Amino acid sequence: MADTYDLVILGSGPGGYVAAIRASQLGLKVAIVERERLGGICLNWGCIPTKALLRTSEIYHYMQNAESYGLKADNVGFDLAKVVDRSRKVAGQLNAGVKGLMKKNKVTVVEGVGTVTAKGKLSVKQGDKTVELAAKNIIVATGARARDLPFAKADGKTIWTYRHAMVPTEMPTKLLVIGSGAIGVEFASFYNDMGADVTIVEMLPRILPVEDEEVSAFMDKALTKQGIKLLTGTGLEGLAPSGSGVTAKIKHKDGKVVEETFSHAIVAIGIVPNTENIGLEALGVETDRGHIKTDGYGRTNVDGIWAIGDVTGAPWLAHKASHEGIIAVEKIAGGSPHQMDKANIPGCTYSRPQVASVGMTEAKAKEAGYELKVGKFPFIGNGKAIALGEAEGFVKTVFDAKTGELLGAHMVGAEVTELIQGYVVARQLETTEAELMETVFAHPTLSEMMHESVLGAYGRSIHY
Repeated sequence: MADTYDLVILGSGPGGYVAAIRASQLGLKVAIVERERLGGICLNWGCIPTKALLRTSEIYHYMQNAESYGLKADNVGFDLAKVVDRSRKVAGQLNAGVKGLMKKNKVTVVEGVGTVTAKGKLSVKQGDKTVELAAKNIIVATGARARDLPFAKADGKTIWTYRHAMVPTEMPTKLLVIGSGAIGVEFASFYNDMGADVTIVEMLPRILPVEDEEVSAFMDKALTKQGIKLLTGTGLEGLAPSGSGVTAKIKHKDGKVVEETFSHAIVAIGIVPNTENIGLEALGVETDRGHIKTDGYGRTNVDGIWAIGDVTGAPWLAHKASHEGIIAVEKIAGGSPHQMDKANIPGCTYSRPQVASVGMTEAKAKEAGYELKVGKFPFIGNGKAIALGEAEGFVKTVFDAKTGELLGAHMVGAEVTELIQGYVVARQLETTEAELMETVFAHPTLSEMMHESVLGAYGRSIHY
């Protein structure tokens, strides 16, 4: 006899567990199925532990540059095992927190490998035992995994995915990072600050290719100044273990293929959705290159089957998954939530310097036919940034010249991953330049640059 619920969620990442909590709040009887650890990849192997590592490298960087703040820090070093241990403890603490939230919200947690066997039915394999579950609605929130190179699978020794890169047993001396999206740039930043000789290979013409072109250009200069070697418009034709390291065949812009040996390589070329072997094919759930096709509420083409998070496609972000989960659950519960608007989802890269953005880039806005007003304000014009010793970067805002709509905002510099939310709120509230200009920003704060950027778009900047 199957255990019956109003809703069963397959996967407990930031999409799944948030959906479970909201469903419980709405009075639904909920079960969540997880094959590994509550919290999914983000909490255990992605967003959170990487930020713990990046915080360590940031502090290490400040310690090495203590004299610029009038301080002394001699014989600065680090214990790699303790660095990794701190990161894992942070993940462990949050994993325990999710367990507590499941208990608090009376969500049944079923451990094991789940498979959708029919509409409204799901079986969970627990070793040699199988548990049957039934529910009118099932949400698939199985996430994604790192994409391997077709000619070189990660071995965890010298060829790493992000999971290996988070728990190194040895410090790379010469590191190759393949791919310059957020994950690649974050790991490049971490290992460079910790003392590795880092090279990034990117097939496209610029690093962080989804960001505004001016942001990419700034990051190119900033990372190069830090000692990272950037090879854009460059392909990788081979990667193989070689002695105690790995040998890469790198095809440069001029077509010349050069072999170079590295101690380690991190493959950061994207993700693969976890849609195989969970029963979707038999039900006829539509997919596009492996990603489940959904509408703005998370509904698939099969009644009662919903999907959220990385498994549904870009942007592959934890906060997008969480919001999709809430929308889907509220729709299941009979509510009238707004459909997902991906244009209002912020993107953040937690490197040094940080990058954050929301909405259209200047180029995309032009392509869409808008007449633009663009404002840009540098960190060097901000008193708080100078006081912090973080005077490199800028804030850029893109407006529709006819309506004053904030089409996009793009930032690079210290703490911009925190600042971006101001513009996200502004876009959600459909704020125009008029309201932003009339808003009072506290002084001295980095957020004043957001105000100045808006003023600058209309020729009214005060401090630049």
